[in-house]
Amino acid sequence: MSGAGRHRRRMRIALPIGAAGVAAAVAAALLTTSAGAATTLPKPTVKPAISTVSQAELEKRVAGAVAGDDTAGENTSKSSLSSSSGTVDAKIIGGSTTTITSAPWMAQLWYYDDTTDTGFFCGGTVVSPTKILTAAHCAKGYDWAKYGAIVTGATQLPDDAGNTTGAVSGVVRQWTHPSYSSRTIDNDIAVLTLATPTKSTPIRMTTSTDTASYAAGTSAKVYGWGRTSSTTQDVSDTLKTATLPIQSDSTCAGYYGTDFVKGHMVCAGKPASGSDAGTTSACNGDSGGPLVVNGRIVGVVSWGVVDCVEKGAYSVFSKVKTYLGAAYAQVDDANMSYTDAKADLFVRNASTKTGYEKDSKGTSFGARQGLGDWGGVNLVTQTDFDRDSVQDLVYRRSDNGDVYWTHYDWSAQDWATKQIFDNWKTRTRIITPGDLTGDYKPDLVSVDSAGKAWLYPGKGDGTFSARVQIGTGTGWNAYNMVRGKGDFNGDGKADLLARNKSTGAIYLYKGTGKASSPFSARVKVRTWSNTTYNAFDAIGDMTGDGKADFLARTPGGTLYLYKGTGKATSEIFATRISVGTDFKQYDIFG
Repeated sequence: MSGAGRHRRRMRIALPIGAAGVAAAVAAALLTTSAGAATTLPKPTVKPAISTVSQAELEKRVAGAVAGDDTAGENTSKSSLSSSSGTVDAKIIGGSTTTITSAPWMAQLWYYDDTTDTGFFCGGTVVSPTKILTAAHCAKGYDWAKYGAIVTGATQLPDDAGNTTGAVSGVVRQWTHPSYSSRTIDNDIAVLTLATPTKSTPIRMTTSTDTASYAAGTSAKVYGWGRTSSTTQDVSDTLKTATLPIQSDSTCAGYYGTDFVKGHMVCAGKPASGSDAGTTSACNGDSGGPLVVNGRIVGVVSWGVVDCVEKGAYSVFSKVKTYLGAAYAQVDDANMSYTDAKADLFVRNASTKTGYEKDSKGTSFGARQGLGDWGGVNLVTQTDFDRDSVQDLVYRRSDNGDVYWTHYDWSAQDWATKQIFDNWKTRTRIITPGDLTGDYKPDLVSVDSAGKAWLYPGKGDGTFSARVQIGTGTGWNAYNMVRGKGDFNGDGKADLLARNKSTGAIYLYKGTGKASSPFSARVKVRTWSNTTYNAFDAIGDMTGDGKADFLARTPGGTLYLYKGTGKATSEIFATRISVGTDFKQYDIFG
């Protein structure tokens, strides 16, 4: 029915709940060995600024949210809150009971602000050990670090006292899509960063090129603890799931009119019958949860009609494919300070061999912090192999070429070191660009003396699967700079940048997300001669805008920030910004 539903009052499906690695000098001088180098392994002397909230406080927040009856996205405040009563029917409307074992990535998002008596619940999905994908209307306008608690690993909702069988974590920071509109519920996607890593198994988001998952008729599954009936506010104590067919954009727009934004939203389910009987639908309380096709998230529960069963209605989800680039940047936002979503910089002083951490302030760096003695190494590169949002360091010893991984050990609350490769003296490049294989686990690339590039797929614990040669060529030593950390062209896949040592041509190697062929054909994006810049670094998203940035140093020591634009062309970077003039003293950039 053309235009039908254009003026329907729609409702957020939320719960009004009652229950540089190498200083890339012109030649690869830093990658050669040196005799008599120190054998003491370096270790950062500064710990990340990790804030913790007591379990008692987290349980208090959960209990307050359980007793709340507000709706996420409305900032409703009430002086008297009461729990829903009555028997809970164990189902999403039309769905069936499942367990956390079948959906280990499901998360419960509990919010309670005791200063305003605001309490509500949303669903979410674990997409890395510290990252929860959810809806923007569950996050926008709320201080999750101050008032939120995330439960993972539980089939059941907590009891009235906030007790749960799952693990409870606080939130250290949140990101909401910058174009989210509370009026239109467009761009309804967000990411919360946990204060401590969860042991729950993550699930991957779909890819930016996925079309099959959104084809009309494709079978998808929605998960949640939401309302169980259109006639009661009662929610399910037990995790539920329902199977919904994907609908075409034209079908969704035919019912919702311009409320449905093609390309940004996807709807699913058979037309609702007008009552619980014959309807299978997500409902209030399922907000922020996942729509899953073939083991990947394709949608985030966003909105629907009031009471969820209006005749002809469908459940509406944020289309994850569209937001993959923006969301991936939040999943891959590890930094050294841990306090924000801005990538920080490791540098080493050439004369003293002292390592320093320089925390990003967006378009500049704060005062440097000493990290101790980093002599005896000829390479340091930044990464996050265990995906815990605290940036790791990979370094190579000068004397024997052994490669080590230093990472933060949460149980010991200190840095731990593990050897990951033996005798890599002759490797001319070692790069840690992020996830190249599409499994959300950062990988490593090295170039050998013959000019062959090798991909080492990471397993998330400092170990790697069997290496895979990148292409069949042997020309990688034609580059005197190969760098990468994050997604330069905005498609949700990690990339590399390389400079030809003869011509100064800068090439972008766009990631494909496939281990067998991790890069598409190179694209020339800039020309930077050897006399223009003699050192580079890629540390990720320094500005916090969701796009990977790049750093380049002049022979005189001025370091320039090239902010990423997300374009795979000569416009890949914005106009350079000076971030300091004293960088000539450093011989290794992370």
